[in-house]
Order: sequence, then C-alpha cells, then structure tokens
Amino acid sequence: MDSFFSTSSEKRLVDNPNVAIKDESERRPQMDAFVDDDGWVPVIISWIRIVTCFVSMMITTFIWALIMLVLIPWPYERIRQGNVYGHVTGRMLMWILGNPIKIEGAEYSKKRAIYISNHASPIDIFMIMWLTPTGTVGIAKKEIIWYPLFGQLYVLSNHLRIDRSNPMAAIESIKKAAHAVVKNNLSLIIFPEGTRSKNGRLLPFKKGFVHLALQTGLPIVPMVLTGTHLAWRKGSLHVRPAPLTVKYLPPISTQNWTVSKIDDYVKMLHNLYAENLPKSQRPLP
Repeated sequence: MDSFFSTSSEKRLVDNPNVAIKDESERRPQMDAFVDDDGWVPVIISWIRIVTCFVSMMITTFIWALIMLVLIPWPYERIRQGNVYGHVTGRMLMWILGNPIKIEGAEYSKKRAIYISNHASPIDIFMIMWLTPTGTVGIAKKEIIWYPLFGQLYVLSNHLRIDRSNPMAAIESIKKAAHAVVKNNLSLIIFPEGTRSKNGRLLPFKKGFVHLALQTGLPIVPMVLTGTHLAWRKGSLHVRPAPLTVKYLPPISTQNWTVSKIDDYVKMLHNLYAENLPKSQRPLP
C-alpha cells in the first residue's frame, strides 16, 4: 500500500477560516532531538517486534479474509468490515511496536471527508488503518492485488484501485472512484505525495486528491504524521522507539473550489503541511 495518489500565499492560509495557524513552538513537535540507539540489544528487540507484527497481521488478515468471503453479496458491509480490520490490526501493530503516540485534533477525525496524509514510513500505513473512521476507503494502485494476502483482502474489502499506467486511465479511475464515494456516502484516505519519502522530507503533492475533492464536494482533513521516518526508515529492519504524533488539522471546505485553481489548492495544502512539520521533515528550499 505504499503507492497511493500524486498555495496559495501565506496570507491566503491565514485568511482561510478553516485553517488554524498557531505559534511555531506549539505546532511543530520536537522530533529532531531523537537519538538513535543501534546497540545489539535494541536491534534484537526490534526484530522480535517486527516478526510479531508480521505473524499477527497474517492471522488477522486470514480471519478477515474469511469474513469478506461470507460478505461477498454485501459490498458496503465489506467496506465497513475492512475498516474494522484496519482499526483492530493497525492498533495492534502500533501496540506491538511500542512507540509513544500523541494524537492531536481528534475531534476532526469523525466526519465524512477526504483524509490526506504525508508518507515517510511503513508505520504510516498502520496509523491510517487504525485512525481513519469507519466508512473510509483507500485508493491504491491496481497492482496491489498481487501483494500476498493483504492485497487480496484489500480487494475483498471493496476498496478502490486506480490504473496509473497512463494519464487517461488514471483520470478515468479517479472519476469512477469519485462516483463510488458519492454513491455510497464514503470517506477517502489518500497519500497526496503519491509515493513514500525516502528521507522523511515532504515531497511535492500530486493533483489526484484535488480532482476528487472537486468531484465529490467533500472537505479535506489533513493528517500530519511526524516522527515515523525516525521510527522505521526505508530499507531498515530496525524499528526505533521514536515518539510519534498524529495531528488532524481543521477541515478545509472545497465547496467553492474551481477547476481553474487546482494548482493553487495543491500549493496551499503543501504549504500547510510544511508549516506543521518539524524541521527534519520540511521540504528543502
């Protein structure tokens, strides 16, 4: 699930009533001070945690796959059960990994919306599985079906896939996804960067989430994840006990958005993320 979807000025952000700007010391968690411990004891403990996560996830995936097969005639119930699977499995995996977690703005996590999240670690997947509300579907590349067990459960859960092999196919996939969301009264969860950051720094946003907002009329709720790039780095099997923060920002209304300003909306959301991320995760100048 690593591959999901690809501002206005600072004054516009301040003028936007949906976006609360706080003092810099309040809105940027102090994650940059975390110090690695690469001794052999924490490495062995990390391996045990990862193996336990893998085995536990395989067990819950197999159980819910059986549930999904029984629910084949009821597609919406499969979406709901997919969310239940995510809540149970995601929370369990984070408990096994043991990272301290702080959640801010949870009051914004209950409404129907397009949830977007930055993406810098496999831990991000566990977090959004756990924290997105029931009735939320993800959008993944169509090749996810080939991921053992998890990919098949994703498809059985009636989550959405897009064909990114060419721009026209991707546009058509977005239209179908928007239609499914409106028809079934669903929420969405998307990684607007389109891929995982290698070093934790925010990547440019793709436009898919804005097109979906325009076609569905749903508000956008940013989920700002900090510290996950320190906890589990790309290509590493050592999960470190870095503190993690999930910060929901106030919903941003898209009711008055227009196609002619798509680039402005993308830039606005990207700038908003940069303002709410710690120094180590901001994009380089």
